[in-house]
Amino acid sequence: MNIKPILFFVLSLGVQIGLSQGQKTYQVRTVAFYNLENLFDTENDSLTLDDDRTPAGKDQWTVNRYEKKIAHMARVLAEIGRNISTTSPDIVGLCEVENRQVIEDLLQHPYLRDNDYSVIHYDSPDERGIDVALIYKKSAFIPNSFKSHRLLLFNDEGFRDYTRDQLVVGGHLDNEEVHFLVNHWPSRSGGEARSRPNRIAAAKLNKRIIDSITAFDADAKIISMGDFNDDPINDSFKKILRTSDGSKAAVGTVGLFNPMERLFKKGVGSLAYRDKWNLFDQIYCTMNFISEDKKKYSFWKAGVYSPEYLIDPSGKYKGYPLRTYAAGSYIGGYSDHFPVYLYLIRKVKS
Repeated sequence: MNIKPILFFVLSLGVQIGLSQGQKTYQVRTVAFYNLENLFDTENDSLTLDDDRTPAGKDQWTVNRYEKKIAHMARVLAEIGRNISTTSPDIVGLCEVENRQVIEDLLQHPYLRDNDYSVIHYDSPDERGIDVALIYKKSAFIPNSFKSHRLLLFNDEGFRDYTRDQLVVGGHLDNEEVHFLVNHWPSRSGGEARSRPNRIAAAKLNKRIIDSITAFDADAKIISMGDFNDDPINDSFKKILRTSDGSKAAVGTVGLFNPMERLFKKGVGSLAYRDKWNLFDQIYCTMNFISEDKKKYSFWKAGVYSPEYLIDPSGKYKGYPLRTYAAGSYIGGYSDHFPVYLYLIRKVKS
């Protein structure tokens, strides 16, 4: 049952630089995404199926366990990308958060408190009450538009299948306009094939959102991130979104660039199931981020953040992400997903 741990896999495209090279100096911004694996408070919400994550519920979700979870999530978020940018990420998409308050608790933890983050969050109709959100440093990003797009799904009996919304936030990253989409697509519950139509529907909604932005501004720069419950080579990406791996033939064209595709083909994953790695957590962007104009933000690197402390060291799930619960038992880990990230760079005066 053991699988080999994945440690700091990174994809680079274009220039290979740090913060400076010779007389050239580059500004780096980190964009990240993290599935926080059921970050619930301890209160019972009568309108959602959150009973397990309460002190009296199956998971015996106490205040102590909640506070430990907050500390763990805050530590990870504080460290993503720090080896290059020397600070925590500037933009972070989150999923599996119960409400705005758990995000506020996260941002008030000492690991993150001094980073001046703000949050954009909407309550979604998901049956368990889990949502997506975007946090951002106010010193880096100024939002000027935000909207939550509902994904309408229906089961075989014609009843509504409630799931997460897709969040869209537009604004200025420094002085450059960028749109961010945050996703948590329907799961593979019931099997990949049976649940596939739901993710195809989610991909179509994502495509409509992107098309609506580019119809207004053909040069719009868009970054979409999330837990897609699909790999980069699945139909939702290749046939609906028509993503590219960034090969030379695609550079300069209109479309979507998915740096995670090359990582996946090298065997890199963000979560493991039955000794198989999947790369469900992804960040992709419009092709104009692959640019020769280094005075504007362009893609530099993407990777899966998986330091040793995020990896289960032993037992049945050795090498897997070290999660909060495993096989129904509390083990006090982090998440069943590794976070993912990418760096944007632009040339600045020395």
